[in-house]
Amino acid sequence: MNNFLEYLKTLNQNYDFEAISKAYEVADKMHKNQFRKSGEPYIIHPVETAKILAELGMDTQTVIAGLLHDVVEDTDYTEEQLEENFGKEVALLVDGVTKLGSLVFETKEEAQAENLRKMFLAMSKDIRVLIIKLADRLHNMRTIDFMPPNKIKEKCKETLEIYAPLANRLGMFNIKFELEDIALKHLEPEFYADLSMQINQRKEQREENINVIIKELSEALDKLNIKYEIKGRSKHFYSIYKKMRDKNKQLDEIFDLLAIRVLVETVRDCYAVLGTVHTMWRPIPGRFKDYIAMPKSNMYQSLHTTVFGKDGSPFEIQIRTYQMHEIAEFGIAAHWKYKEGVKSDREEGKLAWLRQTLEWNKDMDDSSEFMEALKVDLFSNQVFVFTPAGKVIELPSSSTPIDFAYKIHSAVGNKCIGAKINGKMVPIDHRLENGNIVEIITSANSKGPSVDWLKIAKSSNARNKIRQWLKKENKSENVEKGKSMLDRYIRRKGYDPQQIIKLQRINRVAKELNCSNTEDLYSSLGYGGTMLSKVLDFLVKFYDEEKKNEQKKQKEIKNFEPKQKAKHEATGGIRVKGIDNILVRLSKCCNPVPGDNIIGFITKGRGVSVHRSDCTNITSLPEEEKGRFIEVEWDLEKEFRSFETDVTVLSEDRKGLFSDVSKICEDMDVHITGVMAKSNSDNTASVALTVQISNVNQIAQLMKRFKSMRGVIDVHRGNNS
Repeated sequence: MNNFLEYLKTLNQNYDFEAISKAYEVADKMHKNQFRKSGEPYIIHPVETAKILAELGMDTQTVIAGLLHDVVEDTDYTEEQLEENFGKEVALLVDGVTKLGSLVFETKEEAQAENLRKMFLAMSKDIRVLIIKLADRLHNMRTIDFMPPNKIKEKCKETLEIYAPLANRLGMFNIKFELEDIALKHLEPEFYADLSMQINQRKEQREENINVIIKELSEALDKLNIKYEIKGRSKHFYSIYKKMRDKNKQLDEIFDLLAIRVLVETVRDCYAVLGTVHTMWRPIPGRFKDYIAMPKSNMYQSLHTTVFGKDGSPFEIQIRTYQMHEIAEFGIAAHWKYKEGVKSDREEGKLAWLRQTLEWNKDMDDSSEFMEALKVDLFSNQVFVFTPAGKVIELPSSSTPIDFAYKIHSAVGNKCIGAKINGKMVPIDHRLENGNIVEIITSANSKGPSVDWLKIAKSSNARNKIRQWLKKENKSENVEKGKSMLDRYIRRKGYDPQQIIKLQRINRVAKELNCSNTEDLYSSLGYGGTMLSKVLDFLVKFYDEEKKNEQKKQKEIKNFEPKQKAKHEATGGIRVKGIDNILVRLSKCCNPVPGDNIIGFITKGRGVSVHRSDCTNITSLPEEEKGRFIEVEWDLEKEFRSFETDVTVLSEDRKGLFSDVSKICEDMDVHITGVMAKSNSDNTASVALTVQISNVNQIAQLMKRFKSMRGVIDVHRGNNS
């Protein structure tokens, strides 16, 4: 223990060494008879984990949690003892690490790995839990040689897919690089050995080149009168491997294999150094990156530029402040270095970790306030659970086994009769928690979902599938149920259903709510797919609209000046329902004749215009204008003379066409008052006639005769050809 404590003192004099000593004694005692695969005492692992945490600059509580992270899971030491002896904060950290350690990863597809990373974040309410887990994994990877070959490959894949990306997300590049390189060494041993050999062969030449560059750059920077430090940087193996694999490159084609890093005190100095570098060596276009002005989401900041050396070989230079370098090396853990007094002579800067979830406050001094800001609630609206086969399923928070069942498949949800969570039976309204292993129990004899399931399900996916099943299976029953429910609801709200529910009105409601017809609307009400309040809101809205339109119509009718009866008769005898002595005119757009189905439209100041019911000017009116319609009819008691109407004949273009048309009109004693004939580009001809007729039967006979002519293609009312 003494060696361990002495080592910690070299890292940070401000630790609570009494508490750390006490934690060491507990860990040593509880792990006393346990050994690792290497044959070493187990206590070595928690001690090495704690050392890594101390090297990262973590606080006293985190170092203690690192020492004790396995005692609750692997020994008889209880959570209650842990909290009593070391406080609630340490107990929560150990509990978080224990829960993460209990996750079993069986499938390793790319999407699955991303969900597992999300699960880690969702389960780690304190970011230090993840840092402890990364330290734990790093020491296990350093000693992985003692595991069986199949386990080595499994752990290495898991490290590349889960832990290294998490270290990257936290900006902890030192840990990320080491994890990746150890994993690569075991997963691609031949590549790793060959790469090591190539790099070692050129090591002497590379070091010589780096020393020359450092010497030249130092001489130039001395003239700037700034404090600086220059280091050579080796690119880690996994990064080289990815570039060679993904971009199909050879080792000689990787520009940043040879790299220099310059550390300075201020941002202004960074740009001054950049200017000097670009005057000394020619920069490669497109290879400059300004991560100071635009930091990465994991708070990484630096200037990167790649230039041509004097011998034409490219090399990379990275320029950053000392504080940026600290953050680049340790990421989120750099904060504790400042809080624990390590390198306290440096100014604490504004951190920018995970911009999409946390806004860091550079004036934040209170520890409890800072810890509150470190709560990881990036995925607080989601829950991540496992299938029995180990696949991660992502659901909305507060989801139940019903949501899980329908996420798997509609048939699983429809046949669900119960569920097991971590092997224990639970009700179907049980709330799922991160890391649960969920097994759905189904039965072929299940009656299927009920309306009550809509209240239990939290995901829109599950609710939609439940509604689909209810809609399909109980249509007639739901229709009657929906009618009854709506009737009772309307009465309860103080309305008269007979007054509010009209066929035309309910049809409009169905259309508004995207139901194909009123039957579907009632069915949807019956199975809970549509809210009663929504239907009533629309019914009342339409009822009020109709009432206002009727009042407006009556007001406009009263404003019309009475006209002479002769004027009324000039329309050919049109009766307006319920009104006498009103100006009525036949519309020129469709020229209705006695016998046509007609409708009246109340115009503003020009009385009632009468149209054929199929007139496009009428059928295309917006819904709000249809309130101006009024019932009209032909006065069959009147002795009609003649009416003008239009007929168009479309025929093959031939000689004698107009002569034949005129002959038919003459034979039927139909007077032509207007004509327009034209030849079309497709060898057809149009003859548009305005004729005087007495009724619709006469126009029908005339059109029938036209259709019998040679070469006629079409005959229709109206003058459009």
